[in-house]
Amino acid sequence: MSTPHISTVMEVVPEWIDYNGHMNMAFYSALFDRAADEFYEQIGLGASYAQSRGFTSYTGEVKIRYLRELHLGQTLRVHSWLLDHDAKRFHTWQEIHADDGVIAATAETLALHIDMSGPKVAPFPDDIAAGLDAFAVKHGLPEMPEGAGRAIGIPRR
Repeated sequence: MSTPHISTVMEVVPEWIDYNGHMNMAFYSALFDRAADEFYEQIGLGASYAQSRGFTSYTGEVKIRYLRELHLGQTLRVHSWLLDHDAKRFHTWQEIHADDGVIAATAETLALHIDMSGPKVAPFPDDIAAGLDAFAVKHGLPEMPEGAGRAIGIPRR
């Protein structure tokens, strides 16, 4: 795999723990979202972009795979890659890496570039498209990772 964007260190806090004694599934999504905010800034799609230029990104689809429980006080980082992008969309892959190095969860996301005046899906401006191209060179993947692109379902014979 190529070099991921690696988030700041995050910690599992008490309010994220459910009655089963591990982190509730909703907070995996929150961790992926926080990490996305960090790397969106690098490609010019962060909060300042939305405020100054009237464009943003919306999540069109996300699939999370829960691979391992996380517990109170554990520290982690989220690794993020760009799988693909076109004129109006980008496809990302993220992994939560627990402090012991084990991958606790993965997220595959398709995001849409949005003109907030509509709101409607719109092409990326040239500078943002160039930022995505540069991010893909540094943090892209040459092939789909294990688990990416899978449909949810029960196989039938």
